[in-house]
Amino acid sequence: MHYDALETRSPQIREAALLAALPAQVAHAQAHAPAFAEILQGVDAAAVTTRAALAELPVTRKYELLERQQAARQAGGNVFGGFAAIQRGASMTRIFASPGTIYEPEGTAKDYWRMARAIYAAGFRAGELIHNSFSYHFVPAGSMMETGAHALGCTVFPGGTGQTEQQVQAMAELQPAGYIGTPSFLKIIVEKAAEMGVPLPSVKKAMFGGEAFPPSLRDWFLRHGIDGYQCYATADLGLIAYETQAREGLVLDEGVLVEIVRPGTGTPVAEGEVGELVVTSLNPAYPLIRFGTGDLSAILPGACPTGRTNTRIKGWMGRADQTTKVRGMFVHPGQVAQVLGRFPEISKGRLVVSGEMANDVMTLQVEVAVQAQALAERVAEAIRDVTKLRGTVQLVSPGTLPNDGKVIEDARSYK
Repeated sequence: MHYDALETRSPQIREAALLAALPAQVAHAQAHAPAFAEILQGVDAAAVTTRAALAELPVTRKYELLERQQAARQAGGNVFGGFAAIQRGASMTRIFASPGTIYEPEGTAKDYWRMARAIYAAGFRAGELIHNSFSYHFVPAGSMMETGAHALGCTVFPGGTGQTEQQVQAMAELQPAGYIGTPSFLKIIVEKAAEMGVPLPSVKKAMFGGEAFPPSLRDWFLRHGIDGYQCYATADLGLIAYETQAREGLVLDEGVLVEIVRPGTGTPVAEGEVGELVVTSLNPAYPLIRFGTGDLSAILPGACPTGRTNTRIKGWMGRADQTTKVRGMFVHPGQVAQVLGRFPEISKGRLVVSGEMANDVMTLQVEVAVQAQALAERVAEAIRDVTKLRGTVQLVSPGTLPNDGKVIEDARSYK
C-alpha cells in the first residue's frame, strides 16, 4: 500500500522533522547558493524553526528566478542565477532547459526528483516495464520519471513524444505494464492503436503529469481498461504532490514544506482557502526557500483514506499571477494586497475590472464587518495612491467573496 514508512508517520512527527531540517537548509542556501545569500541577507537561519518564522522570509517567484538567471548570463556569470548549490562536474549529472529559458541542474542523488513515490502510488511495482512518453530533450520531464522508475526497480522504455505509430508498435511488442506521460498523448496512442487494429492489453495503468486530468478523461481511460493517476511536479522542485487510489486530492511529497499564501503576498491563508502554492525544498543541490510556484491550490481537511498521513491539496486550481492591464497600466496582485494591508478592518478583497476595452472600470470589493462610507472613501484614496488609477469600492459582508484564490478578476467584455 505504501512506498515507505514516512508516508504513515504521525503528522506531528513529520512536522517536527520538517521544521528540524529547516534551519540547516536555510543556512545551506545562504552559504552555497549566492542568490539566497543575497535574498536572505541578515536572516538568522538558526531562528527559522517554525512556520511563522518561515512566513517572515521573502517569497522568490519563478519570474524572479528567471530574471536573475538572465541577468547573470548577460554578465557572463552563473547560468543558474546563483540558485544552484552544486557545480558542473561529478556533482551535476545533467542541465535542463525549461521555457523562458530557465536552466535547472540535476544532482547525483538517487531519485533526485523524488518521483518514485508518485509512481508507486499509481500502482507500478519493481520488475515492471514502463513506457515513458515524457520528453527527453531540453526539459527534465523524461529524466524525472526515468530516475524515479529506476529507483522503484522498474525498467523504462524511453518513448518520448511523437511517432504515434511507432509508439503503438513498441507497446504491442514490449508489453509494458503501463504508461507515464501526458494524458492527451496516451489518448492519442490508444485511439491510433484502435485505428490500426492493434490491441494493447498490457497497458493497464498510467501516471500522468503536465496537463489537467479531469474526471471525464479519467473515466475515458477506465473504459479502455487503463487506471490513471496524476502527479504535480515542476522542473524546479521535482515532486510536490501525488494522487492515490482514494482519488481525494493530492498527497504532499515527504521532501517539501508547502504553504498556501495569498496571491501577491507571502502571507499564509486560512486552511481551506485558495491561494498560491509556496514550496520550500529540502534538496541540498537546489535549495529553493519559499519558492512561489505561481499555481493556485488549497488544503483539504483530514487524512487520505489510504493511510497516508501527509497533508492533501486539491490539486491545480489555476494561476496565481493575475496581473492585468487597466487603462494602459499594469495592476498586480501585490498592489491589491498593499491597499488591503493599510486597513485592518478588511478581512478579504477582490479587484474586479469590468466594462469594455478602453472603458475600464475598477471596483475593489472588500469584506468588512462594519460597512462605513468613510472607510470606502479612504480605501478609494489608497487605490489611487498605489495603482495611480481611480477605482470604486464596494463594501460586502464577511464570507461574501468566493473562495477561488482570485485577487484580480478580469470581467471585461472583449467583443
